[in-house]
Amino acid sequence: MEYRRFGRIGRDVSVVGLGAWQLGADWGEVSTDDALATLGAAVDAGATFIDTADVYGDGRSEQVIGEFLRKQPEPIMVATKMGRRVPQEHANYTAANFKAWTDRSRANLGVDRLDLVQLHCPPTAVFQDDQIFDALDALVDNGAIAAYGVSVETVEQALIAIARPHVASVQIIFNAFRLKPLDQVLPAAQAAGVGIIARVPLASGLLSGRYDANTTFGADDHRNYNRHGEAFDVGETFSGVDFATGLRAVERLRAYVPAGMTMAQFALRWVIDQPGVTVVIPGARGPEQARGNLATAELPALPPEALAGVRETYDELIRPAVHDRW
Repeated sequence: MEYRRFGRIGRDVSVVGLGAWQLGADWGEVSTDDALATLGAAVDAGATFIDTADVYGDGRSEQVIGEFLRKQPEPIMVATKMGRRVPQEHANYTAANFKAWTDRSRANLGVDRLDLVQLHCPPTAVFQDDQIFDALDALVDNGAIAAYGVSVETVEQALIAIARPHVASVQIIFNAFRLKPLDQVLPAAQAAGVGIIARVPLASGLLSGRYDANTTFGADDHRNYNRHGEAFDVGETFSGVDFATGLRAVERLRAYVPAGMTMAQFALRWVIDQPGVTVVIPGARGPEQARGNLATAELPALPPEALAGVRETYDELIRPAVHDRW
């Protein structure tokens, strides 16, 4: 496993972590036993970073992680998120709510201090409000959280956050179907010492190469009910790419996958290879998926022709639909 430094936190984390949205809700049913087994497999394979949120299963993901941590002797960095359990209005981002939300997450996770708390894709006006970041600074000062960051939908939001002096991390959708962060976000984060958490690295599974035109998803899976942004930002589902277009792009990318590497590992390796990425957080619904994702860190960097193939596929098939939206 490769470990990279979280600049403003001063802590090393595995370059591949685990995204725990699946362990809470919105991806079909995952039992507690399966969730614990997935966490165990990821950590055994070298993961030292787990990302969750208070809204994932309305706290279930945090609670399962908390149960796992009580039996886990090795230090694991857990990043959670807050703010999506209320209407997405600027007025709801207050010091009082921050205290209540972080207290709830601390109880769910069974810890006195949260390692990293991220504002969970709030409205753009939140990123521009000095008082909100003063309130986050106060949480650090009183010991409730060790550090804070933001999860964003757009490049604009990311750049505003990176300019803030105490923002430790920016979590952003970044994958072979979302190349826009390469232009400004990753260089700016590197210069400022801000960690980049690359989320949705497999484009909600599209880039795993396991789906075809006949694939269906359950009623409780956001890949069914949020394809047009019915529940939350459509960019969170398949990275905002039309399913059929995404399948076409994946078929083109298969030609560039090196021998001994799965399509999913190819997609994750592409993210890891980009300068400025601190940790990539693929989700997993079972131990086998977790182990396969973590094994990507041991694979060689992609050759230049593969990188060029990703760029060409993006420019021809994906860019027109997504580049100017986020």
